[in-house]
Amino acid sequence: MRIPRIYVDLPLEPGAALELPPAQTRYLTQVLRLPPDAPLVLFNGDGCDYPGQLTRADRGGSSVRVGTPEAAEPTAPLDIHLALGVSKGERMDYALQKSVELGVGRITPLFTERSQVHLSGPRLERRLDHWRGILIGACEQSGRRRLTHLAPAATYSDWLSNHVGGGLLLDPEGARPLTALPAPGATITLLIGPEGGLSPRERASARARGFEAVRLGPRILRTETAPLAAIAVIQALWGDLGG
Repeated sequence: MRIPRIYVDLPLEPGAALELPPAQTRYLTQVLRLPPDAPLVLFNGDGCDYPGQLTRADRGGSSVRVGTPEAAEPTAPLDIHLALGVSKGERMDYALQKSVELGVGRITPLFTERSQVHLSGPRLERRLDHWRGILIGACEQSGRRRLTHLAPAATYSDWLSNHVGGGLLLDPEGARPLTALPAPGATITLLIGPEGGLSPRERASARARGFEAVRLGPRILRTETAPLAAIAVIQALWGDLGG
């Protein structure tokens, strides 16, 4: 049986007796139905996994004895920043989840001219909380020990005006294929639009800010497919999928 791996937003000290938050307690006791003394793994985003053992697990709460941390996760050879146009419901969730699994370090949700979802105030905060949960769950499943950072959602124009350093604009009409580019430096920003892509005006403004329009191939990909294909190519060429 696979040992459960749980994220906790708490300091982790070897030998400490840690009371787990209610959400993690419900998952361990009501979903997994773990008994006391069951092993598990904790992480808090500091780069390490901490083996642990349940000392109490019931509806009233759960606690765990924290063990000695394992080796820290190596620093990624390429820090990928994904700036992604907000898409509808499950499409956005899927793109975020799989981007984390593929090793993206930072994600910025963008509201663009063609975005069909526009949120503000409490509705936006609830959606951001939902997306953070998606990112945490993807880290738990994939074994990542450092959390992917979710930047505040922004309008496309505001984000672009404050962005420094250019990047890659995924565009089916791009002049060069992604595979023809030279290796980047230590960081790279990948800009991708929502359903329907970025508007001509938005693509032009991105190029004016130093983004290079690149294409993946002869097919037009869906908004939830495009970032995953591009990230996989980038990781295989210059990141940690290349061995």
